[in-house]
Amino acid sequence: MKILSSWSGKNNIIERLWLLAKIEFKLRYYENKLGLLWALIKPLSDILIYYVAFEVILKQGIPQFVSFLFIGIILWNFFVESTLGTIQILKVKKYLYEYTNMNKLEIYISTIMSNCIGFFFNFLMFVVYFLFLEEGSTGLSLNILYIIPIFFNLVLFSLAISIILSNIYIVAKDISQVWTVVVGIGFWLSPILFKLTDFQRAIPKMLWINPISGIVINTRNVVLYEKLPDWSTFFFDYIYAIVLLFVGLILLNNLGAKASEKL
Repeated sequence: MKILSSWSGKNNIIERLWLLAKIEFKLRYYENKLGLLWALIKPLSDILIYYVAFEVILKQGIPQFVSFLFIGIILWNFFVESTLGTIQILKVKKYLYEYTNMNKLEIYISTIMSNCIGFFFNFLMFVVYFLFLEEGSTGLSLNILYIIPIFFNLVLFSLAISIILSNIYIVAKDISQVWTVVVGIGFWLSPILFKLTDFQRAIPKMLWINPISGIVINTRNVVLYEKLPDWSTFFFDYIYAIVLLFVGLILLNNLGAKASEKL
């Protein structure tokens, strides 16, 4: 409450967050000749590799497999970039909270917002592919509007994990290597490459252990299959994110207060 109240009492919060997010996004691609295209090249290269491995060689037979992969990979990449990229944020952006009156929470949120810009660009490319290039596509239904609360769930979850990891980094620098291993394992324990029926049969409890699984499944339901979200996983994933965000704020209030002197 101390962190939230000190932040909410400030003026021009939205304007300041948006400005920081734009600066962060521009700096990421500033010196690259291809610029924003790099935000698309990464998921496209992943799609090509996994398409050859799982559809051409292993022949899983998943309908509209490129779109199936595309939406799963851009969701996963957003999560990885938002967590791996913020582990050292209290060290890298120490000048922002030490020499200005900026709240630490603003630094996290603006960084996540800059990743949202990249996700929005990738999602537009996905929609273009799905509507005009995907064989057998029936178009988009109004259920696609559910992508807004589902993606917000992913944003909350990513914010919570980034706060937790970056505060652990203050006292344990090894968390960077540990989290790299965790996301590597997590990718293969998420239904990004596999049929949902195969995934649930092999590791049925993973839907409740790994909230990314529910987010990916619900996104595919509302975007690809014109279905409603699975409400049990939808609400469970929100509870998961809120609880972890609460834990993150406690760590930020205790460990984060010592960040400037320990880093």
